[in-house]
Amino acid sequence: MSTIDEIFEWFKTRGSEAYLGEPVSLTEHMLQTALAAERDEAPPTLVAAALLHDLGHLVHELPEDSAERGVDTRHEEVGFDFLARRFIDAAVEPVRLHVAAKRYLCAVDQAYLAQLSPASLLSLELQGGPYDAAELAAFRANPYHADAVRLRHYDDIAKESGLQTPGLEHYRRFLERALRPDYRRSE
Repeated sequence: MSTIDEIFEWFKTRGSEAYLGEPVSLTEHMLQTALAAERDEAPPTLVAAALLHDLGHLVHELPEDSAERGVDTRHEEVGFDFLARRFIDAAVEPVRLHVAAKRYLCAVDQAYLAQLSPASLLSLELQGGPYDAAELAAFRANPYHADAVRLRHYDDIAKESGLQTPGLEHYRRFLERALRPDYRRSE
């Protein structure tokens, strides 16, 4: 099974679970995030990142209500660990940094913090809260921080019940373009 087919299988088998207290499933949320990136004319690698940003929720075996139980699933790291061997940095670094981008935005923009949903506020607390000055500087020093912030904004609006999106196959071409050249040859 190819990497992309394996990912799509996770969407099919685990993606129907509710998305962390929001009115959409995990699959709906990730497809809406990719659609937002595509509509914003983001680079193909960022569209791929938008589709894959919450893959860690599909990969880990923790229950859907982990946050309510006080557990940070570290889904960004779980997803990154799987994706980093297979996809180029421009597609996976924003995945790794999308939680960091939320913490960053909460530190630099009080209006952003005020608009977070209750589920996002709970996860923010578990993830360490808004960044302090040293964390802000470290985040800004990362060459992918701007893409991570863009991804975060796509992520935040991707919670609309009933929104029509293209299906997974529509995004296969974005994922294929983001595969590591050495990994692409091995499939």
